[in-house]
Amino acid sequence: METRRIGIAMSGVTGRMGTNQHLIRSIIAIIKQGGVRVSPELTLMPDPVLVGRNENKLRALAEAHGPDAIGGPLKYTTDASGAVASDDCDIVFDASTTQHRARFVELAAEHGKHVYCEKPTATTTADALALADLAESKGIKNGVVADKLWLPGIRKLKTLIAQDFFGEIVSVRGDFGYWVFTGEYPDQPAQRPSWNYREEDGGGIMVDMFCHWRYVLDGLFGDVCGGVERLVAHATTDIKARVDENGNTYKATADDSAYAIFLLKNGVPCQFNSSWVTRVRRDDLLTIQIDGTKGSAVAGLRGCKVQPLAATPKPVWNPDIPQPIDFYEGWSEMPEQTQHDNAFKIQWELFLRHVALDEPFPWTLREGAKGVQLAELGLESWRNRSWVDVGDL
Repeated sequence: METRRIGIAMSGVTGRMGTNQHLIRSIIAIIKQGGVRVSPELTLMPDPVLVGRNENKLRALAEAHGPDAIGGPLKYTTDASGAVASDDCDIVFDASTTQHRARFVELAAEHGKHVYCEKPTATTTADALALADLAESKGIKNGVVADKLWLPGIRKLKTLIAQDFFGEIVSVRGDFGYWVFTGEYPDQPAQRPSWNYREEDGGGIMVDMFCHWRYVLDGLFGDVCGGVERLVAHATTDIKARVDENGNTYKATADDSAYAIFLLKNGVPCQFNSSWVTRVRRDDLLTIQIDGTKGSAVAGLRGCKVQPLAATPKPVWNPDIPQPIDFYEGWSEMPEQTQHDNAFKIQWELFLRHVALDEPFPWTLREGAKGVQLAELGLESWRNRSWVDVGDL
């Protein structure tokens, strides 16, 4: 049996998501499972080299996570150009800050290496499309992380849509977010990087989250309701000052809450609230509710509850007595009928197969640009206080 090695230069792995989701729970997990087994004759084996600016952080990661996977420390380097130019590199991966994304895509294109990266791919649609054009002109395979499509809760919604559980879909509502601490109190440290709250550094919840909502809406409803046709959005900077990683107070210039209505091509409204300044009183950090003529469903990251028309209660408005109906009781949890792997890992395996075997991978840099477009139009709608059309890219 052949084990085909695939070299990956991994940038941005010292950050929270890069470390946890991409390095530990995806690449290291794939190595530990023995690679991606394509057939009895072929296995694809990732071979990562960690790339970054802080050698001490890279060394700590390499020594902490390499021995269990490969019997010794992982490879690491502060020479990004050298790592990408190396004959051992097949894929360039980037999970660093948005404003550094272009550098790694351009490095990959320059050396003819395939590229896979986090989103958003840029802060403007023009820049995102330029990266897509560059990759396509060089003939390199390219992809953008669309992890939420493989969350168990989202997959259950997709199954319900395929089975026509909802009948005619009439509305969609998404609630996302939680309270991000300001960092001003030592015992309540901020749980997100400070650059997320500075517009000049590429921060902002619209830029951060609308790219997710674009591929989620397209992935769930594109076949039955069409893509996003129009939107109206409003955002605020609710907390004006925060404390950074070094204990210094800084001015928060980016939007930290956003409220939008995305109108699908068949007229279905999708209302999404996104906020870093909300305290959670719902089933999960992200919940998506779909209402239809035959039934409704509410999905979190993993679970999904359903209520068909036949089980829908009939409330009567009477504010003079306590509410007699427990509205939570009328919902049933969808059973677990399959085992779900880590969402990031699933897409990593698909991209490795795409690179090695030329299997389809539709989540390209051009698709990623659509998410940037949605964020840019959301900011435009907020500034102009108006509906805006979402054109084709």
